[in-house]
Amino acid sequence: QVQLVESGGGLVQAGGSLRLSCAASGRIFSNYGMNWFRQAPGKEREFVAAISWSGADTRYADSVKGRFTISRDNGKATLYLQMNTLKREDTAVYYCAARRGLGIVSIPSLMDSWGQGTQVTVSS
Repeated sequence: QVQLVESGGGLVQAGGSLRLSCAASGRIFSNYGMNWFRQAPGKEREFVAAISWSGADTRYADSVKGRFTISRDNGKATLYLQMNTLKREDTAVYYCAARRGLGIVSIPSLMDSWGQGTQVTVSS
């Protein structure tokens, strides 16, 4: 399985920006479609964004569309999530997850690997 390590979380004021990174190792990164999920206290884990192996296809949750951008650098084996115009409701632990294959699969139970998560807190 590919190993994943997130970074870049932190405390930011509403309206601000953060960029999350997810470094992959152990397997060929370009063999995997990648996702970002998040989980707020007391809530279920929810889909945020996904990207295909090549980066050509992306998908977003309605709640982040137009504010977040998912991207990847296969040469660096790294996934990114640029988060702009952050809102208090974006506060959560953010996880990257990998699913082997060419297309986009965004169901949490079907992911092959997960990172440990990084906390994002948005203050008003």
